[in-house]
Amino acid sequence: MISLKDKTALILGVASERSIAWAIAKKFDSLGANILLGYQFRYHSRIKDLVGQLTNLAGYERCDVTKNEEMGAFFAKTTQPIDVIVHSLAFAPATALENPIIDTKDDDFAQAALISAHSLAKIAQHAVGHMSQGGSIVALTYLGSQRVCANYRVMGVAKAALEAYVRELAFELGPKKIRVNAVSAGPIKTLAASGIKDFDLILDYNRAVAPLRENVTQDDVAGAAAFLASDESKMITGQTIFVDAGYSIVGVPSLS
Repeated sequence: MISLKDKTALILGVASERSIAWAIAKKFDSLGANILLGYQFRYHSRIKDLVGQLTNLAGYERCDVTKNEEMGAFFAKTTQPIDVIVHSLAFAPATALENPIIDTKDDDFAQAALISAHSLAKIAQHAVGHMSQGGSIVALTYLGSQRVCANYRVMGVAKAALEAYVRELAFELGPKKIRVNAVSAGPIKTLAASGIKDFDLILDYNRAVAPLRENVTQDDVAGAAAFLASDESKMITGQTIFVDAGYSIVGVPSLS
C-alpha cells in the first residue's frame, strides 16, 4: 500500500478546488504527507478557504515563479526538508491560445515557456538544498506536448519543453537520488482548461475514442502522482506516465 507518512510535499499550482494540484494535495494528505503549498498572490483567498480541509498542513506561502525575489523568499522561509515537489503550473496568454501558432508573439511565447516549463528548473534549483536525502519531483503535462491537439497551440510547445526538462533534470539530479517524472493527464475541466476553445468537444471526443471509454478525473491523476511520490516508484525517473484512459495509444479510432 502506498504511504507518504513523514514525507513533506511541496505542491505548486493550486488555483481552485477543481485544480489537479488540489486533488493531489488532498490525496497526499490522506496518505500521511505534510503539505506545503506555494501559490500566486491572486489565488490567496481561494487557498485560504481550501487549506482548512488538510489534516497535515505544513504551511502555505506566496511563490510566483515569474518573480525571482519571491521564489527566493519562499524557499528561505522553508526550513523543513522537502521529499516531494509537484509542479502543476501552466499558463499562456489568451492571445496565444486564440490565434494561430504562426502568429505567436515573442512575449507570449516567453511567458508560456517560463511559467509552464522553465519554472521546473528554477524550482529544482531552489529545492535541491532542501532535498539532501533525495526525493521525487512530479510535473503535470498533456498529450499536446507530443502530438498536435486542436487549439492547444503554444501550450503544446511549452509542454514539450517541460517534458525535455523532466529528462534533463532526471539525468542531472539522479546522483543526488532525486527522481523527476511527469504525469500526462487526459483532458480535465479545470480553470486552466477553460481558456482552450471547444474544450467540451475535446472531452466528448476523448471519451468516445479512449479504450476505456471514459474521461479521467483529478483523482485519477492524483493516484498516479502519489505512486510517483512514494518509495514504491524508487527506480522510476525521467519518464512521462500517461493517465488518459488509453487515449494516447490510439492512432485511427474505430470507424464502425
